[in-house]
Amino acid sequence: MEEVKESNPINEKSKKDFGLSTAKKNLTDKFRENPWMLSTLVLGLAVLTLLYFNVSSGGLTGFAVSGNNVAGNLVAYLNENAPSEVVLKDVSTESGLYKIDVEFQGETIPVYATKDGKYMASLQPIVSSTDTSNAEAQPAADIKKSDKPIVELYVFTYCPYGLQMEKAILPAVNLLGNKINFKIRQIGAMHGNFEKVEAERQLCIEKNYPGKFLNYISTFAADTSVGSCNGDATCLAPKLNAIYTKLGIDGKKIDSCIASEGEKLYNAEVANANSKSVSGSPTLIINGVKADSGRSPDAVKTTICSAFNTAPAECKQTLSTSSSSAGFGAGASSGSASASC
Repeated sequence: MEEVKESNPINEKSKKDFGLSTAKKNLTDKFRENPWMLSTLVLGLAVLTLLYFNVSSGGLTGFAVSGNNVAGNLVAYLNENAPSEVVLKDVSTESGLYKIDVEFQGETIPVYATKDGKYMASLQPIVSSTDTSNAEAQPAADIKKSDKPIVELYVFTYCPYGLQMEKAILPAVNLLGNKINFKIRQIGAMHGNFEKVEAERQLCIEKNYPGKFLNYISTFAADTSVGSCNGDATCLAPKLNAIYTKLGIDGKKIDSCIASEGEKLYNAEVANANSKSVSGSPTLIINGVKADSGRSPDAVKTTICSAFNTAPAECKQTLSTSSSSAGFGAGASSGSASASC
């Protein structure tokens, strides 16, 4: 009987596609010099295995795939095969690729994927990623104009770039006041159940304390100690209570709302985001049209003001031109940004 050879997912074609080096340099020396390489190699091999099975089963279409779906499937697979837990940290776009940051054995490792989902590899950039654009994004030419623009900002509650856009847009919203209809919309949860809980919390605060809702968003986004909890409920409880006390919000009332109708409110928001094909955080929609904007308060103000039939006097005021920092914290960053979760 002819011997059947066991299939090896990391075959010669995979090596060629991913540019795996065939050099003979002693890897032991390389690991000693660069300890991060060992965990990177383990993760990279797991990703290659995932790619092989996806391609062989026809799971990839050749068309653009949602970065959230790629990241979710990747982490779920890795947690079945990696020697220790893999945690999704962030999903963004860099140089035309999805950049999926995962935490593995105490290291944050970037995994890059092509937009069509055909190729993935764990890479170490040979140059640092620097935003060289000093120009803010210009408002989209096809934003519909109205007397009172409807402005919707779609976010994941823990997405660092959603938080960045919230911090950028709130000064513009406060400036324009009731001259616009503004609402923060929830997309869902991609970082874990704690993100869903926070979305329900924000929806309940908005329902029960509409006049304090944006103050809560501002305080929540600027609080680095909240971010340091990584969604852990025990760690979060005293920090949230401090925010409630500061803003005059009854925490028990919010908890009761989450228990009784949080799921209903959350599901309605997810259905709305799906109906508008919104999957990336942040997504800015003005008068029903997705709009591009820089992430400084003045850039967002300019984008919103472009949607007025007749811009009010407030549009002539200049707000901060520094881009808000990504993630939790009240700082600013240089240049513009376009990354998303």
